[in-house]
Amino acid sequence: MLDRLQTTTRSGPPSALARNTVIGAILVLVVAGYVATAGGPVLLSNHPLVFIGLSSINRNLALASHDLSSWSYYLVGFLRLMAPDPLFFLLGRWYGDAGVRWLERRSPTYGRLVAQLERWFHQARYPFVLVMPNNPVSLFAGASTMSWGAFLAADVVGTVGRLYLIRRFSEVFEDLLKPIREFISDYRIPLLVVSVVAVVVTIVMEARAGRGQIEDLVHFDEEIEEAVDELEADAAAAVDDDERSAEDVRSVGGDASADGARRDGDGDPGGPSPR
Repeated sequence: MLDRLQTTTRSGPPSALARNTVIGAILVLVVAGYVATAGGPVLLSNHPLVFIGLSSINRNLALASHDLSSWSYYLVGFLRLMAPDPLFFLLGRWYGDAGVRWLERRSPTYGRLVAQLERWFHQARYPFVLVMPNNPVSLFAGASTMSWGAFLAADVVGTVGRLYLIRRFSEVFEDLLKPIREFISDYRIPLLVVSVVAVVVTIVMEARAGRGQIEDLVHFDEEIEEAVDELEADAAAAVDDDERSAEDVRSVGGDASADGARRDGDGDPGGPSPR
């Protein structure tokens, strides 16, 4: 884990209000993403700015870019992409390794990805924030020793760079993206029905599995306490392992000394030899 001795002893948020405000804001962004996915066919065709305001994932930005002016694309896209990053940075700063463990526990597959990403981040944290300013990386940055200023500077530059590259991509590949937009526009009502059903099914299935995004945030208190308990159990197990290893070393050392003493005795059984 990142800087384990420092991050596992974080004192948490300054108040329950601060924690609930951050979790509530993240929950609003999650719901906004669901709304954008469900209403995407209609929003993309009729309200592209609202579309990227609700969810500025790469696909949405690329599809909507052609119908947006530069200032509206960059302003709304920048604000939406930046919105969750300070929130996840705060969770990392408040909870340290417990926050990282909470993120890992959200699903087996996602957890393995987060663990791998964490190992890479630990080796190049500033380039990671610059190139991949997303939710997990923001949480890792908060859990590490990275300062607010350094994080925000790298985050802003990386976000602007991402928006620029997607804008350029949509311009270069407009011949490919235009037919997709036209298809979505022509069949937006049937696609809207399919999208809504898909989102509802996804939310229900995730809730039943107990691993939905909304479920995780609503029960954040219990989730983070379980993460803390797991870390404490891991730390206790690590101490036990260290003690057993030290005991094994002492035992081996004692056996070696005893063997050496026996060999010395065998080599000189009767004192000095006669001349």
